[in-house]
Amino acid sequence: MKKLSGNSLKNGTLRLAKHSLFSLGGTLTDTLVLWLCSTFLFSGYWGENVLSPFISFECANVVNFFLSSKVVFRDRNKDVPHKVLLKKFLAYNLTYTSTFFLILPLLLFFQMWSHWDVVICNLLALCVTGFVNFFMNDKLIFRAKVGETSMEELVQKRAMKAEKEL
Repeated sequence: MKKLSGNSLKNGTLRLAKHSLFSLGGTLTDTLVLWLCSTFLFSGYWGENVLSPFISFECANVVNFFLSSKVVFRDRNKDVPHKVLLKKFLAYNLTYTSTFFLILPLLLFFQMWSHWDVVICNLLALCVTGFVNFFMNDKLIFRAKVGETSMEELVQKRAMKAEKEL
């Protein structure tokens, strides 16, 4: 098992913080689309509590993938051809869709337990599954190649070298 160094732990924590911050874009998209669908497009139990969350979730996937690939994991995606990026999106969508099968029961549980609005219950379910999504991104979709140095590690090495030279 690989031992975590201080820098590795710091980089992982920083990446988790970025993921949490930039996931707000997807959460806002999810919430807005869910509200629009459940208020104006669909009615009834299935329309409001199953179909609307599914549509909003897929819209949020696109936003989250863009932010993850361009901001959170940008050091692992530079100079990646569009074809590879498309494959990563398909894998990303598959992993997030599998997470949806955790979100939906959580959403329904929160709603049955609390009788809160579907939008509030969806936000709670998204919070619970956010950590699962981060680890899937970090270890599967945007994993670093063996021997590859991350952008954060390069910056730290350059800073340490500059300090030694002073």
